[in-house]
Amino acid sequence: MSEFFLELFSEEIPSSLQKNLREDLLDSFNKLFNEKFISFKKSSSYSTPNRLIIVFEGLQKQVVLKSEEIKGPNINAPKIALEGFMRSNNISKKDLFKKKIDKGEFYFFKTKPTKLNTHELLEESIPLKLQKIQWKKSMKWGEFDLNWGRPLKSILAVFDKKKLTFSFHHLVSSDTTFVDKEFEDNKKKFIDFKNYINFFKKINIIIDQNQRKNLIEKKFNEISNKKNIKIENNSKLLDEVVDLTDQPNVIICEFDRKFLNIPKEILIITMQHHQKYFPTFDKKGNITNEFLVVINKKDINGLIKLGNERVVEARLNDAEFFWKKDKSQNLVKRVSMLKSMNYFKGLGTYFDKVQRMRKLGGMLSDELLISKDKVELSASICKVDLVSELVGEFPELQGIMGGYFAEAQGFEKDVCKAISEQYLPAGLNSKVPKKPYSVALSLADKIDTLVGFFGINQKPTSSKDPFALRRLASGVIKTIVENKKDFKIRDLISYSAGLYLDQGFEFENKSLQNELVNFLMDRLKFYMKEEKIRSDIVLASSSFLNLDQSVIIFGKAKTLNKYINKPNGIDVISSFKRASSILESELRDKKLELSNTTDPGIFKTEFEKNLYKKINELRKYFQNINKDEDFDLSINNLAESKKIIFDFFDNVIVNEDDITIKKNRLELIQMLCKTFDYYVNFSLIDSHQ
Repeated sequence: MSEFFLELFSEEIPSSLQKNLREDLLDSFNKLFNEKFISFKKSSSYSTPNRLIIVFEGLQKQVVLKSEEIKGPNINAPKIALEGFMRSNNISKKDLFKKKIDKGEFYFFKTKPTKLNTHELLEESIPLKLQKIQWKKSMKWGEFDLNWGRPLKSILAVFDKKKLTFSFHHLVSSDTTFVDKEFEDNKKKFIDFKNYINFFKKINIIIDQNQRKNLIEKKFNEISNKKNIKIENNSKLLDEVVDLTDQPNVIICEFDRKFLNIPKEILIITMQHHQKYFPTFDKKGNITNEFLVVINKKDINGLIKLGNERVVEARLNDAEFFWKKDKSQNLVKRVSMLKSMNYFKGLGTYFDKVQRMRKLGGMLSDELLISKDKVELSASICKVDLVSELVGEFPELQGIMGGYFAEAQGFEKDVCKAISEQYLPAGLNSKVPKKPYSVALSLADKIDTLVGFFGINQKPTSSKDPFALRRLASGVIKTIVENKKDFKIRDLISYSAGLYLDQGFEFENKSLQNELVNFLMDRLKFYMKEEKIRSDIVLASSSFLNLDQSVIIFGKAKTLNKYINKPNGIDVISSFKRASSILESELRDKKLELSNTTDPGIFKTEFEKNLYKKINELRKYFQNINKDEDFDLSINNLAESKKIIFDFFDNVIVNEDDITIKKNRLELIQMLCKTFDYYVNFSLIDSHQ
């Protein structure tokens, strides 16, 4: 058993490319060894900014490949096909034999058992595997024709403590690598991974990215406890700085306290997105003027700390200047500036958009029973921050800064909050607007966008969604469901399309309404699946109700999903399935035509009377429900009917000789099934899951 060890040394590879590269390269060699039936004990991959490493431990030195039968052309195939088969496999006609299989009689030949040398296989396969690496972004350099993430400088390849020799473009593999990425004249030979990783450990370079991450997290915790501050969990940024360093160290820096008067979002985005710093917060959640920086070496003289503080000071000075300037600009007077800002070809300017949003928001305000004037005012000024210098510098803060500008200019809190939350929710795990004015503005914005893009046929395809319309539609669904407030979505879509027409924008998509309703329904189903609701329950709950009842659809599905494997749920399903299976069985010959009622006057048993009474009780319960259905109570009421239903089937013969009695009993069972359907379409529930 031997070790295979490969290192690719290059210029610094961006963190965004490292993780996929580690995983893809390791996976490609895993597949190679599995295809060749070469076993190994363990495989792993590592990376630093300059190094990509994969290691396979306990790898077989050689394997014996068993003989196998290779299928050729049909015996009736043209002669040229047979000749091509023999030529491609380097065999003669005497090596062939005929064999009958399901599809006919074919030529076959049997390969001989062969020994496969792993060392030779690797020398042959590594260049091919490297050539197949797919980069999101790659580059060429010098006169070389190699495309790589960053200039590739050397390849170290060792198997069984022996050098693997092969060429890859202008490079020849070796058993040496550059020790110092700054001074590439210093190289060292390695024959196994243990010596390699121990050598770099002695010079404080940590090859394993997981160890680097643990070290950084440990230092964060030490600083947090010592300084009594909180460090917001940002796993994406943490992974990024882990991949940007190989000698990580954490230092504490400060900025001038005067900048704490700037909105905290500006401070956070300046530090996190632009500088890769970690802001800190006090125990009350207020941002402090201290921040953490993950650097790549020890800051012996404090110069790195000073440099980072100067960089953030300069950026915050700019932000403060923009903030003071922009917040004093009258929002209402600047609305007209949106006329010169195009929204999208065929959909007008941002000024056109806010006029549509005003009217759509007014319609939503009627359903939310809130001030129409305040909703229209929110819509009118909600996009003005797009013309501010601050949003030009920090585009990620659009909407949020609009809320701050409105607050600084004395607008009501509801208006300010609606503007700041207009883009929420931004994803499945994002916060949802809860205040009525925020809900109205958020939905008006999203519905206007969806109607516009569907109208000009810029719809998502199975593989592409360049305008994030799925995310927008999910935002509409999430806002409606989590606020437990249904809207007349079809009417809103129709009204929104009319607003575009009033502005002179005529849509080419004449199926806009149906397509968008179906699209939103698909998003509702997706949302329910994300909430871990069974697929059959999702289908059953959405088959009878429409999009205007999204809250009810979700509530019914969520509750049934909760009970489905518990006694009450099992009772409901078993009761319905017993009734529906008998009904289906008796109606299979289609000789009987059932009416929608049954005649209690010809009941012969108490069991029929009891079931009829229970059905009427359930129907009365469901028909008296308004919008506020207690879904738990509905499930319990259906479950409680099990005894009466089973007593009926255990004691009453449905398949009576008297056709009138039989028909009447089947109509009673049909009434029962239709009563269960008041909740969901139980016929779509899989009772075997």
